[in-house]
Amino acid sequence: MENKFSEDIQKNVDIILENIQKWNKLFHIKCEFFLEGWAIFLKEKNLYPRKIVIFKPYDTIYHTIKSYELNISPSDIDEHEELIAIDNIKSVSELMRELREIIYGKDLFHSAQRILEDGIKKTT
Repeated sequence: MENKFSEDIQKNVDIILENIQKWNKLFHIKCEFFLEGWAIFLKEKNLYPRKIVIFKPYDTIYHTIKSYELNISPSDIDEHEELIAIDNIKSVSELMRELREIIYGKDLFHSAQRILEDGIKKTT
């Protein structure tokens, strides 16, 4: 298992950070390293923010992207509702394609479709 100081891990993180800089006017971007892997957090800079998380464990070649709708509770604590999760993303190019689709609304469409399908099931 590689650690967070591995040259390969640093290269992978740097490549992804470099690729997502084009969205830095839309998102606050933060990278963190954990015991089990690393994550890049993108928090939207608008009135109805989403948080997108790119995560990669040290012991696998696959990335995961999750998108969350953020709600501020009365106690000012962010509450997250998962909109979409995409696992087993192998390449950086595939990761960037999925991220671009999420940024442009794939997660919101997926969530709306799920709500609609749940509503139809309840009425039948």
